[in-house]
Amino acid sequence: MTSLLLALLIANSATNSPFSSISTAQKSAQSFVIDHNQFLLNGKPFLMISGEIHPARIPRTDWLSRIKMAKSMGLNTIACYIFWNTLEPEEGQFDFTGRNDIPAFLQLCQQEGMRVMLRPGPYCCAEWEFGGFPYWLLNIDGLKLREDNAPYLEQTNKYIRKLGQMLGKYQITHDGPIVMVQVENEYGSYGRSRKYMEAIKSQLISAGFDVPLYLAEGGGQLANDYIAKTVPGVNGADNVDMKKTVDKYTPGGPYLVPEFYPGWLDHWGEPFVRSSGSIEDYKKLLQAGISVNLYMFFGGTNFAFMNGSNYSDHLEPSITSYDYDAPLDESGRPTPKYYLYRQAIQEATGITPPVVPTMPSPIKIAPISLTSSGDLLHNLPNAAGTYVNPPNFEQMGLAYGLALYRTYLPSGSESALTINGLRDFAIVMVDGKTIGTLDYRLHQKSLPVSIPSKGATLDILVENQGRINYGERINDNHKGIIGSVTLGDSTLTGWHVYRFPLTKVDQINWNHTLTNEPTFYGADFNLTHPGDTFLDMRDWNKGVVFVNGHNLGRYWNIGPQQTLYLPGCWLKTGKNSIIVFDESGNKVNPTISGLDHPILDQLNGK
Repeated sequence: MTSLLLALLIANSATNSPFSSISTAQKSAQSFVIDHNQFLLNGKPFLMISGEIHPARIPRTDWLSRIKMAKSMGLNTIACYIFWNTLEPEEGQFDFTGRNDIPAFLQLCQQEGMRVMLRPGPYCCAEWEFGGFPYWLLNIDGLKLREDNAPYLEQTNKYIRKLGQMLGKYQITHDGPIVMVQVENEYGSYGRSRKYMEAIKSQLISAGFDVPLYLAEGGGQLANDYIAKTVPGVNGADNVDMKKTVDKYTPGGPYLVPEFYPGWLDHWGEPFVRSSGSIEDYKKLLQAGISVNLYMFFGGTNFAFMNGSNYSDHLEPSITSYDYDAPLDESGRPTPKYYLYRQAIQEATGITPPVVPTMPSPIKIAPISLTSSGDLLHNLPNAAGTYVNPPNFEQMGLAYGLALYRTYLPSGSESALTINGLRDFAIVMVDGKTIGTLDYRLHQKSLPVSIPSKGATLDILVENQGRINYGERINDNHKGIIGSVTLGDSTLTGWHVYRFPLTKVDQINWNHTLTNEPTFYGADFNLTHPGDTFLDMRDWNKGVVFVNGHNLGRYWNIGPQQTLYLPGCWLKTGKNSIIVFDESGNKVNPTISGLDHPILDQLNGK
């Protein structure tokens, strides 16, 4: 570390720490405290040079590779969101296996000598489904998210206590890697209830989190949510402005930028965002003795249906890739940006990081003929129930995926079919034939329907494209059909409902029927040398892909994403299986191939 940086770290400041009551080390050989307005690791000034990694967005097999890459860029800390909705997918049913095995992730961080800034929520945002909240919260009477609300705080308390049981022993106060824990997330851009923020802080402390607590907020919003005995972190700030902001609350520091953005997020139907992030601003922050976390250092992938949505004047679903134009690309390989940040860290600290690990190149996969097919209507599960009016997803216990709403129209007519409250994308079928689609993003809710005189079966297949993860609409997040369905002046009633969570696709009826309706396509294929690859979806329309049972996520030909990342660790030497569920069907001799590079910036429509 340069003498200038060290001097900045131990600059004059107040002698009494306002954080002392939450930063007292327990019986541990290590300590991380705030004293004289600075971070002290084992009694010495410590500059957190951090990068964000989300375990849920990475195959567990690849966790260690991403951590090693962080270390080799010069980082000494990992920041990680953990998502309530993956840890407690159904009320009271916790899951800490697979990509949810946060204790194992923390152990790997410690193994590599990396410290951890834990971001437990309960609200995260992160362009993740529902901002990390589990869907079932929407079924609890009287519950209001992110408020001083008894039903909500009862659930957050259960969740945080479970985290304390599972993760508390991984704090530095117990010789673990966790040095700081975040309280909520960017609450000041949403609300102003300090009583709520104090409640979450108290729940964390009661659950056994005894390391320093911090906030992550835009500088202008700290006035809305700052609470005592927390580090006021300022997102995305330059060194001058952030010091002025922090000094209003904790004069002299310590100074922390919880989110410095080297890239940005992406939505379906919008151009892929490329951002250089300001390398010079980043270096100035470090040189000024300000701890910084890169959001994201490595983005990863929104596998399955875990992408969230934003909302401006319309729904903006995030794409499957969370590449984020970060220093590591979606497959964990260093980009030119990685080396620029690595150089900036080395220049700011005078420390030479470890050699960058080498990774095998991604592979190509020759076109695979998907010779099996089976249309959705011949693969209906048992009905989830019969309802007078169409239920929403939450009422039928469906977290993610699709639902088919079916009713019978006894007499013919030609009229407008209107779905009042479509969330989010609908395929409308009459007697098993697709007649059109409706898209909530585009404010579509009506289309003309002609019913034969003998009557007809009406099917509406509705896809949840990702619950809103940010902003005031987060409490308005029911999916499916949340209002009435009318045909002309008549309200349609008597609905049979079928759920398609698509968590498993192992019992498909391959009837080889060629239709224009949603269809499954499948094949086996062989590999001699598995490796990372990118499935080319440019000849397909809209749907999801499964390889060896793993849901790789959504594709959509409107772009900008045109490939799906397939981790090599999910492939096998020898026989592999692939299943594509395409919402349009009618694929003659369909094929799919693997590229050795992603295509994330080809926009074909809105």
